[in-house]
Amino acid sequence: MKPPVRWVSSLILCSLPWMAALSLQPGVARAEDALLPQPAALEPAVQFWTRVYTEITTDAGFIHDQYNLSVVYETLHFPADMRARERQREVDAERRRFHDMLARLGRGLPPADADERHVLALWGTAGTPLRLAQAADDVRFQLGQADRFRAGLVRAGAWQQHIAEVLAHMGLPPQLSALPDVESSFDPRAYSKVGAAGLWQFLRSTGRRFLRINGAVDERFDPFRETEAAAQLLAYNYQLLGSWPLAITAYNHGAAGMLRAREELGTDDIVRIIRDYHSASFGFASRNFYASFLAALSVAEHPQKYFGALHIDPEVEFHEVRMPEPARAAVLERAVQVDADTLESLNPALRPAVWRGRRAIPAGYLLRLPPDDSQWTPQLLASRIGAPRRVLVAALGTPAGAAATSAALRPALAPALTPAFTPALTPATARVALLPSGDGGAAVDLASLDPAGAAAATLGGGAGAMASPAAHLAAAGSEYYLVEPGDTLGSIANRARLPVTRLMALNSLPGQDFLYEGERLRLAASVPEPGMPSTPALAALAQQAVQENIEERQALALAQQLDAAAEPVSAAQAQAEGPQLIPGIAGPQSADPVDYSVAPDGSIVVVAAETLGHYADWLDTSAARLRAINHLRGRTPVIIGRRLQLEFERVTPAQFEQKRHDYHAQLQAAYFAMHRIVGTSVYVARRGDSLWTLTQRSLRVPVWLLQQYNPELNFGDLKPGTHISLPRVEEVAGS
Repeated sequence: MKPPVRWVSSLILCSLPWMAALSLQPGVARAEDALLPQPAALEPAVQFWTRVYTEITTDAGFIHDQYNLSVVYETLHFPADMRARERQREVDAERRRFHDMLARLGRGLPPADADERHVLALWGTAGTPLRLAQAADDVRFQLGQADRFRAGLVRAGAWQQHIAEVLAHMGLPPQLSALPDVESSFDPRAYSKVGAAGLWQFLRSTGRRFLRINGAVDERFDPFRETEAAAQLLAYNYQLLGSWPLAITAYNHGAAGMLRAREELGTDDIVRIIRDYHSASFGFASRNFYASFLAALSVAEHPQKYFGALHIDPEVEFHEVRMPEPARAAVLERAVQVDADTLESLNPALRPAVWRGRRAIPAGYLLRLPPDDSQWTPQLLASRIGAPRRVLVAALGTPAGAAATSAALRPALAPALTPAFTPALTPATARVALLPSGDGGAAVDLASLDPAGAAAATLGGGAGAMASPAAHLAAAGSEYYLVEPGDTLGSIANRARLPVTRLMALNSLPGQDFLYEGERLRLAASVPEPGMPSTPALAALAQQAVQENIEERQALALAQQLDAAAEPVSAAQAQAEGPQLIPGIAGPQSADPVDYSVAPDGSIVVVAAETLGHYADWLDTSAARLRAINHLRGRTPVIIGRRLQLEFERVTPAQFEQKRHDYHAQLQAAYFAMHRIVGTSVYVARRGDSLWTLTQRSLRVPVWLLQQYNPELNFGDLKPGTHISLPRVEEVAGS
């Protein structure tokens, strides 16, 4: 039984223009050479990685040139019981030997022996004294990976069908299914030293864009959910870069890095970028990522050619049912009569805290059960994991009014009730009693609620969570106002008993002309901006995500410094470095495509969520000084996409860039602690649309996220008919 593909409705279904074109043109999906070109200039690198993946195991390795991968000086073979320290000594000795030979030949001296003649022959006509002298410092060791690659091909059978379905439904090239071969050898429990996890090796910060990641659930360890996230990220990279070689390389190097490389060199040519782009972070792993992917794809498509007959793992089978409410693992185990080990193996996204009883399985989690347990539905599961309950509805006011208010409440409560609930009316009182059958009672004070209405509450037997839907509905009406035909700022401010200037400030309205029918105006300062923490619990969760993001970036920075030296000599060392078959920083890197750097002339391009106050703070100067430098009048705001001149008297450009990057990283960490992207669609701009109306009224996403999905769009001059890529976002549970 195949796992159901219920996720499809929440993902992109050829909704972006490039996807529609890809899916509608006959034969395009089969044009592999056009979508995933293999330029002749990359052939030596592809052949090198093919040899690494199929010819030598982790008990062998190549001494080679790190830039010209057709030059392999020697193949080293180690005894299986040879210690890593002894291997390292042998590798170092051989590297020094070839370094000395190349240095000698680089001085123009004739070859002294057969080894030096061998080196000259490897370089051929390219082996000029100058080139050989340069090559002396480029001698590198690459451990073989054939045993790890073969094991990955065997494991891949468990998820290949789902991966193919995900890619097909999103209109993506099916060849992308080979990426986990490079990233993790299809190991669902893979974890790197910088914190990348799962088949597709998502870092926590990038994963949170698309997955639920918290103390109870980490969907990076779920091959099915992480595959869907990887497809979204790859589609996003392609949308930004317009080229699959660049989009695939961005999976390792980051979208911003590849956009910067393309802009700096003025080309989409992957060969030119690999050859001519120079950046501290564009190291050996990033330069070789696309070639190593092509090699992995070739091997994965013809495994018998390299490994003979393989017994591929069978496809994973299960039945899925969405959790209707939170429940402890022990409660669930008793309810469904499935042992804990089986539940844990089928649900790898649930963290150890869940299985040890410290955390509940959250509501909404898509639980997997053995395939023969197909009778389970959310309703049946709810009846088994929660004790029968009854809700006592209390009405404020007179006994005569109690019946009327109770009757009015019942329709509002109906969606939250199950057959196990029995609504009952109590005498008029200022409290509501919550009585799970046989478990005693609890009460909640209603004095702070609307005294003219009524309230109701339910107590969940599975997790003891309490909600007050009627009270929530009553309170929500005072936080926002939906603009109607004929409304003006003055009339709305008068109804809300707010000064017009206060109403404008709460909603960032520059004037009456920016008020549109259907806008949702904030009426209270306590109402959070879209996606920002609104309770202490959510604020704490966001702060934790920010701290984790800082720690992750520190680990990545250290990994970048060590990248050049990351040449493991044994399987154990390779695994300690990370599950990637090509050493280096784990992918995917940040999906933020925005360039936060300072131009050589000391200017920057204004991006969303930035103000003059931010720049003044980061520069240790005043906003007035920045206004003077840029000839900005009074309270004229900075405009997204405009260039702004800065001066660096108290901080360096590098220090400014770090503060700017930290600000945006923290902003995004806080948002994605509580939200995730579940798909993408296209919004066509209408007359009267502006950046504010799009984010506040129609799309309800932060401005900075909208800009990330449309980095080249000028929101200051938004014309009707403009196609805007819209990330669709949903809230996720915070615990």
